Amino acid sequence: MPGTNLTREEAQRRAELLTVDSYEVDLDLSGAQEGGTYRSVTTVRFDSAEEGAETFIDLVAPAVHKVTLNGHALDVAAVFRDSRIKLKHLKQGRNELTVVADCAYTNTGEGLHKFVDPVDDQAYLYTQFEVPDARRVFASFEQPDLKATFQFTVKAPAGWTVVSNSPTPEPKDDVWVFEPTPRISTYVTALIVGPYHSVHSTYEKDGQVVPLGIYCRPSLAEYLDADAIFEVTRQGFDWFQEKFDYAYPFAKYDQLFVPEFNAGAMENAGAVTIRDQYVFRSKVTDAAYETRAETILHELAHMWFGDLVTMEWWNDLWLNESFATYTSIACQAAAPGSRWPQSWTTFANSMKTWAYRQDQLPSTHPIMAEIRDLDDVLVNFDGITYAKGASVLKQLVAYVGEDAFFRGVQAYFKRHAYGNTRLSDLLGALEETSGRDLRTWSKAWLETAGINILRPEIEVDGDGVVTSFAVRQEAPALPAGAKGEPVLRPHRIAIGLYELQGGKLVRTDRVELDVDGALTDVPQLVGKARPAVVLLNDDDLSYAKVRLDEVSLENVTEHLGDFTESLPRALCWASAWDMTRDAELATHAYLELVLSGIAKESDIGVVQSLHRQVKLALDLYAAPERREAALARWTEATLAHLRTAEPGSDHQLAWARAFAATARTPQQLDLLTGLLEGTETIEGLVVDTELRWAFVERLAATGVYGEEEIAAEYERDRTAAGERHAATARAARPTEEAKAEAWASVVESDKLPNAVQEAVIGGFVQTDQRELLAPYTEKYFAAVKGVWESRSHEMAQQIAVGLYPVLQVSQETLDATDVWLASAEPNAALRRLVSESRAGIERALRAQAADL
Repeated sequence: MPGTNLTREEAQRRAELLTVDSYEVDLDLSGAQEGGTYRSVTTVRFDSAEEGAETFIDLVAPAVHKVTLNGHALDVAAVFRDSRIKLKHLKQGRNELTVVADCAYTNTGEGLHKFVDPVDDQAYLYTQFEVPDARRVFASFEQPDLKATFQFTVKAPAGWTVVSNSPTPEPKDDVWVFEPTPRISTYVTALIVGPYHSVHSTYEKDGQVVPLGIYCRPSLAEYLDADAIFEVTRQGFDWFQEKFDYAYPFAKYDQLFVPEFNAGAMENAGAVTIRDQYVFRSKVTDAAYETRAETILHELAHMWFGDLVTMEWWNDLWLNESFATYTSIACQAAAPGSRWPQSWTTFANSMKTWAYRQDQLPSTHPIMAEIRDLDDVLVNFDGITYAKGASVLKQLVAYVGEDAFFRGVQAYFKRHAYGNTRLSDLLGALEETSGRDLRTWSKAWLETAGINILRPEIEVDGDGVVTSFAVRQEAPALPAGAKGEPVLRPHRIAIGLYELQGGKLVRTDRVELDVDGALTDVPQLVGKARPAVVLLNDDDLSYAKVRLDEVSLENVTEHLGDFTESLPRALCWASAWDMTRDAELATHAYLELVLSGIAKESDIGVVQSLHRQVKLALDLYAAPERREAALARWTEATLAHLRTAEPGSDHQLAWARAFAATARTPQQLDLLTGLLEGTETIEGLVVDTELRWAFVERLAATGVYGEEEIAAEYERDRTAAGERHAATARAARPTEEAKAEAWASVVESDKLPNAVQEAVIGGFVQTDQRELLAPYTEKYFAAVKGVWESRSHEMAQQIAVGLYPVLQVSQETLDATDVWLASAEPNAALRRLVSESRAGIERALRAQAADL
């Protein structure tokens, strides 16, 4: 049941009229194990600024039984329609509304999600409300600036646990009555209900005691490394409370690892939900632990940025996400005792490449986006809102200075605690503490779209001495269809000068300066000897695509793996990848660059990113006539590295996964089979549960394994994760029947849970199966609009993005997309998603032409 789309104008009118005081929400979940619906009773008290005014409250529910406003029963049939309850004749001042409804459990990860664990056959529930889905559980004024207190009462089955934003009380007759929360927005309220396993501790400092809890399903309890999670959490508490100068604002802090979660995690106040794939069942590399730690810190930062102080409307979503991203990385890099002081390398290598990719799509938008309605915001949790925004904040910190930045943030929290803000509120606080006028900076960086390119322009004399040095800034035209004009921006950057010393690239000098306009002279470098490598935006202070001059490019190509520090290596790797995507570097040349330097790359996160990027480049950007030979060369290299990697190391595991993703010859597939069956071994490589599934999925995709082998593997791993893997493997089989079955289960039926649907889509799209998948291009365009209009947002977006014919890189696919866009009249959100996918085909065609 999709809810009615709320517009910004409607929200503004409602906020002008109403001040919401409190909600009392009473839910009867005692039948959760078997039932499909539950009783929801909401009492909300609010003030109206006008006598006799009219408004509405939001509710998505299969049945509404009773609506009482100020003691008068309303005609339900007359007032409830399209997920809204119309409220007329409000009193000026205090009003009281009670709504009695039957609400529905979901299997989409929205509202109150219900999951039954195949291990113990027990149901596990959790809520996910961002953006507009509290209305699926209780009647609510569903917008972020109508904050209130929330008091939850929940009846649950005997033996279950109920967790919410307030501390967990002792139940009486299986009824859990929670204390009211502080004033928070509807979308960060939460309920997690079921027979969850838990571990408890505290955060204690200077008399402050915050109860801490970690929860997961009992079937994952043996894998829960609670001590490591608590350690990261405490480091975050220490660092954030010092930097923000504001004590943690809620009564306790629980982290709940929940099943079938659509996102990485969600910042519910005091009750953070996290995807339970972060409870690692098998060996993972340190990069996975680093990513989990960043997620933990990101959500903890949200307790201040987002929960304590919340954006007024969703156009300032970046105030939540960019700040949480920036501060989580900064904490990882600087917190005493952190395992990941190199986290800015990871940020440059992964988050920023996401931002650069997003910023070159026709849907590119300013960081402060124009959000007209809920449809707009639902597709706006993207690389600009998170990664570009965080990159620009890093630039702002360099621009105003770290001390001034955090003093401004401290003033902002104190001034707006438990309230709502706009961009101007934050900039005002930062202007006060830094003394800088940030209006021009904001206009250039936050209110315009697109990306800049920085290039060095260097002249040297016959003795190799620099006679002229300048930084050229370009503002490429925005992608076709994007709104706005290209803009040159002010950049605070560092320029690193590197020399070869003992076979290593060592930084010998660094200059930090402001770059503004088309050309900025750098007189500080005139008169110096020309270095081996000149690296613009060293230390990754700004957000810009960087190009190397001819001499630097030659030296980097030969010695990319020889930088002594990980961050300049990551910046050069990122630049090479960006050039490949932009068709400035041929795919076969990128492959050779990676093969020449990856053995020297020590950062496991960078190594794994290179694995993904090479595979993507070969699958989409390689000229078709070159592709098979390039894939063969890459696969041979992955196997060679697997055999020579240090036994038991993270690099060995990463190379095993890279090999499994692309194994293709009979001998290579025989090796996967032998590793699964134990007839082949590689010293130090433990073929555990998750690695087994990686091998099984590849063997299924190549036709070596069929239903019998997949079913046997599932018998070994009859868990929720095993079910997903089996679904992927079945959909990956290279037969018309397997593809038809997978397609029907996703497109022609709406019965699959969100996580299983995602798994089927992942198996369906196999890069070695272009011809087999070709007929589904027409089927996609025939079905996608109907899917969008009949499914919930999360389920529809999985299908719209995941089943777009991305592998059919041809003018015919572009033409088919254009015909559909012109004739189908999709709404703005669906048009955006399909247009983004179309842009990927255009990019791939350009790259393939450059690879000839």
